[in-house]
Amino acid sequence: MKITATIIALNEEANIGSCLASLDFADEIVVVDSGSTDRTEEICRAHPRVRFVRHSWEGYGRQKNVAATLASHDWIFNIDADERVSPRLKESILSATLGDVPCYKVARENYFGERWIRRCGWYPDYNMRLYDRRRSSFSERSVHESLVTEGPVEILSGNLVHMTYSGISDYLLRMDKYSTLAANELVKAGKKPGVLHLVGKPLFTFLKMYLLKLGFLEGYTGFLLSMLYSHYTFYKYGKAIELNKSEKVCG
Repeated sequence: MKITATIIALNEEANIGSCLASLDFADEIVVVDSGSTDRTEEICRAHPRVRFVRHSWEGYGRQKNVAATLASHDWIFNIDADERVSPRLKESILSATLGDVPCYKVARENYFGERWIRRCGWYPDYNMRLYDRRRSSFSERSVHESLVTEGPVEILSGNLVHMTYSGISDYLLRMDKYSTLAANELVKAGKKPGVLHLVGKPLFTFLKMYLLKLGFLEGYTGFLLSMLYSHYTFYKYGKAIELNKSEKVCG
């Protein structure tokens, strides 16, 4: 059974080449680009099996569903531009009996800088990635989208290598964007967080990652990540409170 790999991209010239090179098992690769101004398009069009499509940004979940509709085959392997398929994962994808189940999940091998983070809740970090588009699709959330599928989900062996953040500055640059999107999702869901959330949620995030998820065994990096994610949680709830207040004023 044939497989289409799908990627959504925006200014990914630093990552897209390595990602495409790891997809040599795919019969087709569809890249949906939301307006790159770097060499992303040039790199993609130089690849013999890539179909490059420009499509205005509609949110992570919606954009991934658009990519799936453009595929020539029903079985989709969704991958981000900063991810690579490991040799072991490639073997398990090719040996999977497609059709028996509607969806397969894979473990992600997440990196902070050059370091693979095995604790802090960063591994195995299962994500559903190989799926039958006739029985599965992404939830159309603006952030933290996930596959919704009909039927059982099986696990593929091998890791999906994820170059998550290059360092602190990379994390901080993206934190503002993601915390804003997450705050909007909270408000859309009718959540009305207060000051207790600003205090309790970040503290819980830190304790969960550093103690419950054994982040302390990662040394300095484990402490750093636990602190960074607690700050992300603080900003997410702070922005949600701000949005709710703005709506009241507008009303």
